[in-house]
Amino acid sequence: MGKKDIIIDGENLTIEQVVSVARGGAKIKLSRDAEQKVLRGREVVRKAIDQKRVVYGITTGFGAFSDVFISEKKARLLQKNILMSHATGVGKPLEEEIVRAIMLIRINTLAKGHSGIRLKTIQTLVKMLNQGIHPVVPEKGSVGASGDLAPLAHLSLVIIGKGNAIYKGLKMTGKGAMSRGKVATLELEEGEGLALINGTQVMTGIGALTVYDSINLVKTADIAAGMSLEVLMGSNIELDQKIQKVRPHRGQTISAGNLRRITRNSGIISSHKDCSRVQDAYTLRCTPQVHGASGDALDYVKGIIDVEMNSATDNPLIFPEYDQILSGGNFHGQPVALALDFLAIALSEMANISERRTERLVNPQLSGLPAFLVKEGGLNSGFMIAQYTAAALVSENKVLSHPASVDSIPTSANKEDHVSMGTISARKCREVLFNAENVLSIELLCAAQALDLLTNLKQGKGTMEAYRTIRRNIPHLKKDRIIHKDIERMYELVHHQEILFSVEKRVGRLR
Repeated sequence: MGKKDIIIDGENLTIEQVVSVARGGAKIKLSRDAEQKVLRGREVVRKAIDQKRVVYGITTGFGAFSDVFISEKKARLLQKNILMSHATGVGKPLEEEIVRAIMLIRINTLAKGHSGIRLKTIQTLVKMLNQGIHPVVPEKGSVGASGDLAPLAHLSLVIIGKGNAIYKGLKMTGKGAMSRGKVATLELEEGEGLALINGTQVMTGIGALTVYDSINLVKTADIAAGMSLEVLMGSNIELDQKIQKVRPHRGQTISAGNLRRITRNSGIISSHKDCSRVQDAYTLRCTPQVHGASGDALDYVKGIIDVEMNSATDNPLIFPEYDQILSGGNFHGQPVALALDFLAIALSEMANISERRTERLVNPQLSGLPAFLVKEGGLNSGFMIAQYTAAALVSENKVLSHPASVDSIPTSANKEDHVSMGTISARKCREVLFNAENVLSIELLCAAQALDLLTNLKQGKGTMEAYRTIRRNIPHLKKDRIIHKDIERMYELVHHQEILFSVEKRVGRLR
């Protein structure tokens, strides 16, 4: 994105822009059109207040208190009270990059002009994000309907000088962070407290970063599979375009195409072209089908997140063109909850097949290589326990892949009698992603070790580049050492896309 500000208009935010702001520190600016939409939305709210109309959350209490009328005299106290009373989160704070993603998506939603919030309030959020004031937001406490109330309340407390925040790496009071960052705190006006916390931005922010990392991991999985295919003396017949054409799932076609490019010109594969083995094991032969299905699931989830990032998820919603304020259910996180549960399953399956390839690599009866990929076995255990770790992670993923979205529990005196659990879906999906990244890291370590032990034959264009990148960072395992450090370094190469970028530089952009 460079140094140019990202323009926020409520309509066109992308996952790449979220990553640029959340991780790259890119600055943002509201578009002029967004500013006008916000001003028009606030005018409708102001008119309703002047007319003493009964409007949920503006002149009434919240949830089960929606039938309690609040006088104009007490309306501003109500805004302060909603933030304090709803800030009930527990657990570890969300990572700063996640908080930044949440802030950005919340700003984008408010910029649509359907919340009734003041322009000054949105501009305060923009300044906080640009100045690096990151509210401390406990990760647990949202049921994902009526929005992410508890975590967004913690985030919004800082606007009024309460709560806690991180500023330049130091935790301090919200008031202290705003002062040091030179951003003025606000007294919220009618309807603004609810407008700040009624939305799906926590689950969507976590989801956006998880989708971005998953897109890159699916490609990296093809790289790992290509390396394993070579050293396990697999065939490339299963990658033939004719096979994909008669079952033309998009993901399968893409994965097979990636694998063909990654292993192109492989002397290892061509060396056993006429061997007696009739078929490869499923973990090699069915890689395009398995990886491809996960890729197709990811495409669906990305579409849901793209829509949600640019949606109005408040209640009530302001429609200036009709001079209406309407109560609805756009805060309900069901679309995101189902999508991220689906993604967790897709990532879990991708890790499952990777762990099985790792087992084939370390098992001498299946690989024909030294047991656990090390010489002097017995004295050295090699990668024996690395495979245990992969097995533990995929087993944990099976538990985490139980969908949170199939659960619901009534809240607010049964007023809110069906909830999505979408933020739980998001958090556990991110944990599945972390586990999958580590499982694939272990496969890549084992595949590189196997290449050292196997042959002097020429590798494929992509697999050779992946191998070189690994060896520039992690040496061959001649005898036992602390493998945790190798896995940790390999995880960094995977998570920060160094493996992917090096291969793409050699074979072109993978799909």
